[in-house]
Amino acid sequence: MGFLSVVANGLSMGAIYGLIALGLTLIFGIMRIINFAQGALLMLSMMVSYWLWAATGINPYILVIIVGPIMFAVGYICERCLIKPVLDEQKDVREPVAVLLLTAALAIVLENAALMVFGADYVMAKTSFSTSTIALGPVTVSAARFYGLIIALLAAGIFYLFLHRTQVGCNIRATGQDRNAAALMGIDVPKTYAIAFGIGTALLSVAAVVLIPFYYVHPSVGAVFMTKAFIVVVLGGLGSIPGAVLGGVIIGLIESIGAQYMAATLTAMLVYLVFLLVLFVKPTGIFGSPYDW
Repeated sequence: MGFLSVVANGLSMGAIYGLIALGLTLIFGIMRIINFAQGALLMLSMMVSYWLWAATGINPYILVIIVGPIMFAVGYICERCLIKPVLDEQKDVREPVAVLLLTAALAIVLENAALMVFGADYVMAKTSFSTSTIALGPVTVSAARFYGLIIALLAAGIFYLFLHRTQVGCNIRATGQDRNAAALMGIDVPKTYAIAFGIGTALLSVAAVVLIPFYYVHPSVGAVFMTKAFIVVVLGGLGSIPGAVLGGVIIGLIESIGAQYMAATLTAMLVYLVFLLVLFVKPTGIFGSPYDW
């Protein structure tokens, strides 16, 4: 595989990393909680997407119109039924640790429930484009990853416009900046939290449908992406949508290019080295700000 093809595949995987990180940065930026269940919720999205594909044979990308609302409802219900009661008890705490432990427990429950229901088998939605390639001049890229790149960038763009051009998006951003001031202005802060958590979870459905044609689904798949999502969020800058996308692209390029010239362990070490160097130079991340949303 030529160097340009390696770069193209790295860009596509990086865009997907960024898409996964978008939900994480939204939830943390608005609610001030670290959602350790983000990886498990991604796994759930991939499981739902795969089994819907297996049952219907519909193009996986079209399934997002079904999986998206399902995952939004899952996120909304999780926030209202599990997270909100804890937040109410710690309403005067800026970053409640109890919610962090709750999301970690939720991740364990989801992973073990998936193991019991679906088993430990590795499955993949093998479509006509799963193994095909696309030639763009001298560049040859996996068709599934190329489509994933386009869909991930499109989803990030729509998400950005939603936050900045809609009333709900403005309410979300206002709540993230100052929840007390937002409440004084008539914004229903608890409902906004639930909507933000639901949207952050629904974004995972887009990542899920672009992953299942070329990435194996199994109960522990979320853990593979969870650490990378945290790195992407901090690397790009907390609360920055362009930062999340750029951070994902950087990690994707390092992994793709590094795999051609060094061992996998050295590539992983290089990812963390770049991460530490960026934080040393700019602790708030590439596009981060010392201020809130």
